[in-house]
Amino acid sequence: MNVLTTFIKQEIEKAGFKKAVIGVSGGVDSALSAFLTVKALGKDNVILISMPYKESSKSSVEDARLVGEVLGAEFHEIDITPQIDAYFKRFPEASKLRRGNKMARERMSILYDLAYDSNALVIGTSNKSELLIGYSTRWGDNAHDINPLGDLYKTQVWELAEYIGVPERIVKKKPSADLWPGQTDEGEIGFSYYLLDQILVAYVDLKIKKEEIIAFGYEPEIVEKVMRMIQRSQYKRKLPIICKIAQRTVDKDFLYFRDWGI
Repeated sequence: MNVLTTFIKQEIEKAGFKKAVIGVSGGVDSALSAFLTVKALGKDNVILISMPYKESSKSSVEDARLVGEVLGAEFHEIDITPQIDAYFKRFPEASKLRRGNKMARERMSILYDLAYDSNALVIGTSNKSELLIGYSTRWGDNAHDINPLGDLYKTQVWELAEYIGVPERIVKKKPSADLWPGQTDEGEIGFSYYLLDQILVAYVDLKIKKEEIIAFGYEPEIVEKVMRMIQRSQYKRKLPIICKIAQRTVDKDFLYFRDWGI
């Protein structure tokens, strides 16, 4: 935990800021990011934003408020229904996924606007499991300035959230992006995070080959699906690809503070 809070404090200050903005959904990931950031910066330097849609579950809205109450940080609730519905009046045939992606990007637009207004940076809430399989919206919930959870698997997020004092009802509830009524993360993925993380740890961290993972007793169809999700979502884990022409290129050679002559 100390590594994460130190990371948040150092990266915020290194960039010349003192405050942070976090979108709180009522889920465990955003709650953990909020708890860590308050520990790192103090509650007076953290702004929590809940952005429900008219179909958001009542429990998600209440749990987002609970995070604000427990932490005592500045909290705002902004209903995104008017702008979302106004846009989709033009596209009434739009799928649930398309609508969900639009909501995610609208929420991030609000976070960055409020971050600018408060001279703050946006804290990410995407965990390693989601990032590896692409379970996020590009320029939506996977957009941020710094991300303390990006190297924690979902199962690790649950453990750390329980340890740090995130309310039990948030830690224990079924994970959901709450994009439409009844939607759950594991329902969309097709299997549990516990199973997903076992395969991801083997493949990514331990560098075990697909065939060996299957030989351990995991269902070939599930292992194959995880591999496909990792491969197909690689573009989500990269900044827009720049065609390298010059000797020193942004995001390839010009990367670090030392490049500024500091």
